[in-house]
Amino acid sequence: MKKAPDPIDRHVGSRVRMQRVLLKMSQEKLGEALGLTFQQVQKYEKGTNRIGASRLQQISKTLNVPPSFFFDGAPSVGAPGDGFAEESSSQYVVEFLSTAEGLHLNRAFARIKDPKVRKRVIDLISTLADQSEDGVPAGGEDAAK
Repeated sequence: MKKAPDPIDRHVGSRVRMQRVLLKMSQEKLGEALGLTFQQVQKYEKGTNRIGASRLQQISKTLNVPPSFFFDGAPSVGAPGDGFAEESSSQYVVEFLSTAEGLHLNRAFARIKDPKVRKRVIDLISTLADQSEDGVPAGGEDAAK
């Protein structure tokens, strides 16, 4: 039976992926810079393989972030014997920003300079999300016809 990746390893890997994608760097390019295959980079990003301290230092230099960046928002350790406490509520944000859709949405939103327009975009997305939770298609009542 396969062992599930440790939550900290998954978190660190997702932060590696997020920063790599923000820099528009491929897994292959990061692998070349580190002397690894892109498959090894994939395993690091998924948390399947743990990243050692010296490798994390290499990755941080390559991605231009301090090593502590990879632990920002990491799941916290609960009381001894409890294992990990519930993951931070901000973890879903990190995971979303690790996706192509999340990065694309974030970049596009950041280019909107008018605060009123930004607020209207947030209101629109909130309305669409509320409608999809209520069982109404995101396109509205007409989309169901």
